[in-house]
Amino acid sequence: MNIPENITEFLYWIKERTELFWSIDPKTSSNDFVCEDWIYGAKWIGLSKDEIDEIEIKYSVEFTFEYREFLKVLHTIDRKEKIEYSETFDENSKTMVEERPFFYNWLNDEKEIREIIKWSFETIYQDVIGTNSVWLKSWGKRPKSEIEIKNIFTSWHQKTPKLIPIRGNRFVISEPNLQFNPVLSIWGSDIIVYGWNLRSYLLNELQEDLDIQENIYDEEDKCYYPELINEVQTIFDEDYKFDKNKDIPYWKELILIWNSGWSSFGLKYPGQEDNNAYRIMKTYVPDGEENEQKIFNSF
Repeated sequence: MNIPENITEFLYWIKERTELFWSIDPKTSSNDFVCEDWIYGAKWIGLSKDEIDEIEIKYSVEFTFEYREFLKVLHTIDRKEKIEYSETFDENSKTMVEERPFFYNWLNDEKEIREIIKWSFETIYQDVIGTNSVWLKSWGKRPKSEIEIKNIFTSWHQKTPKLIPIRGNRFVISEPNLQFNPVLSIWGSDIIVYGWNLRSYLLNELQEDLDIQENIYDEEDKCYYPELINEVQTIFDEDYKFDKNKDIPYWKELILIWNSGWSSFGLKYPGQEDNNAYRIMKTYVPDGEENEQKIFNSF
């Protein structure tokens, strides 16, 4: 397949391959993998340099070179993603359709972008004050006062490298001086690296739309399962190898507070045979309060 390594060439490869995949009518195609009905015929909408410059000023952000290239070539598509769901589990329940950005449209999705930026703070803070009682060692002993807790957390959050929303709960670290600017997937304090660069992130996020899977027959289950082609799996394996230079100031400590984050840095966590997400780092709590290890609960 020869997936380009150069970021600009790679982005045009993404554009060509996804638009080709989306151009095939899923209702008439006999291919193993087809696109969803809502995205049939979709096209990417890139931005001009001037538009990108204006966005940086408007949102007081500084995009990395890779993300600027992404905005020029891809940015978003010409429609919203449609999510179907039922109001209840009753088989006769009415099907509802929710529309949301496929990738954030920086020209039209100001409401969604500002809300997700605010949410990225709130969702972590809720794990600080909620049942999970997250507290980093670098914050010192946990105070009893919720006002003091919020002040400490807010001060820490203001120092973290800037999060730039890309899609849903995915954010790229936008810090030009870092060797790596990974994409983080954030849900409360349970944070993982979804790709250490934009290339591996997009292969991960768009693997179905890129048609980079193949059906492999499982002899034990007597059925086919989709698996990534070898070239893509090799890219992922390389992306998540341990590298002492893989550091994300401030965020790294929070990512490693849950065992689910250790693989983000190519590390193995204690008790790896257990699939639950456990908090594995000791925290400082007020005298007389519980300091037991927590199991992550996203609800």
